[in-house]
Amino acid sequence: MKTIWFGVLSFLTMISIGVLTTNIHNEKNFSNHYSYHTLDSKDSLKLISLRIREVLKPSDYYNKYVIDILKINDTEVKGKLLLNIEKDTLKPTLKVDEIYITKTDFKNLIHPLNPNQFDYKKYLEKKYIYHQLFIKNQSLLKVSSNVHTLLGLANNIREYINIKLQPYYFEPNELAIINALFLGQRQDISEEVYSNYTNAGAIHILAVSGLHVGIILLILNFILKPIERLKRGYLLKTILLISILWSFAIIAGLSASVTRAVTMFSIVAIAMNLKRPTNIFNTLAISMFIILLLKPLFVFDVGFQLSYLAVFAIVIMDPLLYNIWKPKNWLLDKYWHTLTITIAAQIGIIPVSLYYFHQFPGLFFISNLVIVPLLGIILGFGILVLLLAVLNILPQFVASGFGYVISCMNNVVAWISNQETFLFRDIPFGILYLIASYILITSVVRLFIKKNYKAVRFFLISVLIFQVSVIYTKYQTPKNQFIIFHKSRHSLIGNVTKNKITVAHNFDSITQLQNKIIKDYTVGNHISHIENTTIKEAYLLNNKKVLLVDSLGIYNVKSIKPDYILLRQSPKINLSRLIDSIKPKYIIADGSNYKSYIENWERICVKRKLPFHQTSKKGAFIINY
Repeated sequence: MKTIWFGVLSFLTMISIGVLTTNIHNEKNFSNHYSYHTLDSKDSLKLISLRIREVLKPSDYYNKYVIDILKINDTEVKGKLLLNIEKDTLKPTLKVDEIYITKTDFKNLIHPLNPNQFDYKKYLEKKYIYHQLFIKNQSLLKVSSNVHTLLGLANNIREYINIKLQPYYFEPNELAIINALFLGQRQDISEEVYSNYTNAGAIHILAVSGLHVGIILLILNFILKPIERLKRGYLLKTILLISILWSFAIIAGLSASVTRAVTMFSIVAIAMNLKRPTNIFNTLAISMFIILLLKPLFVFDVGFQLSYLAVFAIVIMDPLLYNIWKPKNWLLDKYWHTLTITIAAQIGIIPVSLYYFHQFPGLFFISNLVIVPLLGIILGFGILVLLLAVLNILPQFVASGFGYVISCMNNVVAWISNQETFLFRDIPFGILYLIASYILITSVVRLFIKKNYKAVRFFLISVLIFQVSVIYTKYQTPKNQFIIFHKSRHSLIGNVTKNKITVAHNFDSITQLQNKIIKDYTVGNHISHIENTTIKEAYLLNNKKVLLVDSLGIYNVKSIKPDYILLRQSPKINLSRLIDSIKPKYIIADGSNYKSYIENWERICVKRKLPFHQTSKKGAFIINY
């Protein structure tokens, strides 16, 4: 009985700590958050003092930054925002810790405008970012400041290392991979190279993680070994090891993967130098607890989830797979062990990977068998190159050799990525599949360990659960649905009937049709068939009727009384007269219309008390019939 109450008390304590930690880290819960002082103000333009906190990957039109708000007008405030600055090739990018003053207004984060799209608003809110700014370089006034944060210091170190590497003429892709492998910065990796690593199942190589930190720990442990001879040498060595590891983590940007790895190996370093045995599951649990105590919303970070799932899978499944066959040849044994680790990690992350990315790289084991055994050498070689470059004693032939090794790695990954036959894309995989998959994997592992009646029963129940999830998901897929998607400057309409979507559009070419909007919808709703057609003047959806009025402005319809009217391509019509003659129940304006036209239509509909839907504000319009 005591055991039950202890378990309940422990569970409630952990839940309470989680709630408390999450609320403490959310600056919006405090009175000095910018939202309490400014968003209700009548004056939309505000004088804002801001500090650059993080440089993000730029978009096509904007350079992006995470900023800390310092002051609004004369009020000192706190909070993080997303800063979007129009690209200007004549202006340099902003640097971390630089302070600027600007006058602008706050913009809300944009929710996804089409079904099943990535919710960037929700993603930023999990980082405590609730608003954004859009400005031009000319409207920024730089302010001198002697204040330096840890993130700013780390950025200065990264910039210093990059300056030292410049004289050695590394190719842009080589330098981008070096920054990813050793400095944890992936902003400069081109879309092509990043896509190659993703499609080859080798994207984890570019994330500073356990392998990188483990190699650094081994090197440091060897270098600092003489300190053990001193009085309290083990304590001093442990402090130095942990200090260096966390310094590296800060330089690498404190991403989820590097934070997890450094926390875990810090615990390993403490146990190693205290000469005490460690239990890997306890180590993982402690590292998770510490990280989530400091960064509670890391639990929603995809990198955090993938890294821990991969480690747990390796710890549990690798010994089982490795014991299937034990080659006597040393080299064959190493490759076999690499393969079993790779397979174990992939089994652990496949469900989550499919849930988020909807693709599976069939040749993941080849990229890992080729690169992972050599990655230790690449990392060791790279650390030496960086040290020599910083000390100004790096020979050009050594730098060229390292650049060639990185280039070869990129080429191997590119070749594997180009084997399209083995890359399975657009796999529908919802939350029910995710849960059912992990129950099934757990049951298979248990059956592998304990071949008894209970294990077989659990396995059969898990199979049944997976089948139920498949049947339920199929039952929940839309049977009859008419969707007016939002597509800027175009019209895009989908009509779903019996696991098939008929898509009508006014794009210039058919290749443009296979865009992310349709892909996201079909994958998210488990729709396997796509048909293309032209846009019709009217749609009859059982007992519901939709009339389309385009730029010609023709709407003389006597045979039907439409329930919905879709205005597209900015028709020059008298909307009041149209409403009087047809008497629709709903007016919809898609992304192909001029903004001024839409605003005028909205005013008319508000005056007439008629529902009006603007896809650029409210997102896609869906009719279930």
